[in-house]
Amino acid sequence: MKKRVKIHNNVKKFLIVPVVMSLVIGAAAIAVSFSVASDALSIGNMFFSDNQVDYSKSFENIFVPTTNTSDTIDASEVEFPNIDKQFGELKIKGRDVDAKLFFGDGKIPLRNGAGVYAGSFIPGYGKTILVAGHNNTYFNGLKNVKKGDIVKINTSYGNYEYKVTDTKIHNAKSKKSYDLNANKENLILYTCYPFDTIGLTEKRFFVYADKISGPKIVGLYD
Repeated sequence: MKKRVKIHNNVKKFLIVPVVMSLVIGAAAIAVSFSVASDALSIGNMFFSDNQVDYSKSFENIFVPTTNTSDTIDASEVEFPNIDKQFGELKIKGRDVDAKLFFGDGKIPLRNGAGVYAGSFIPGYGKTILVAGHNNTYFNGLKNVKKGDIVKINTSYGNYEYKVTDTKIHNAKSKKSYDLNANKENLILYTCYPFDTIGLTEKRFFVYADKISGPKIVGLYD
């Protein structure tokens, strides 16, 4: 009797254990496949879907066009923008560059226009203004920019013009591509390179320009 029970138990082990293991492995494979498919779908939607996340209603616009032609403006009259706020517009005539200008260079600014790196400055402060934009949308037109072109930035407190002095291609990690400690007001626009590629690349295309007009913000340290 004991021998039959032992045989019966062994049969159960040989039959049930493999079945259970097969079910577990199968379930795990399905879960992994689903996860990979979901990730691929998300990435695909990011670049190709017509149903992308709409950021257009997720930002505040403090930009109001002005006709101010003064050489200076008091700092107390300038509303410094918070992150993700649109505070102006950036255009390069004849080069297919026309973008809303935001403070910050995260998802909201770059999905809706161009963004000023928060570690740099806004126009009028006499320092470096570093602006990013996507190479296949709002900054695709940078590929047409030539030395001598005029970049226009309009804000609520003044309108600015910058003359292009050079264009260069740098490695994305290069520290020579910009100087945030410059003692003159200069504008640097940059985007991924080559143009029309999807996703981050190892190189960046830079446009360098010097200020030629626009009010200086005064009273910063009073």
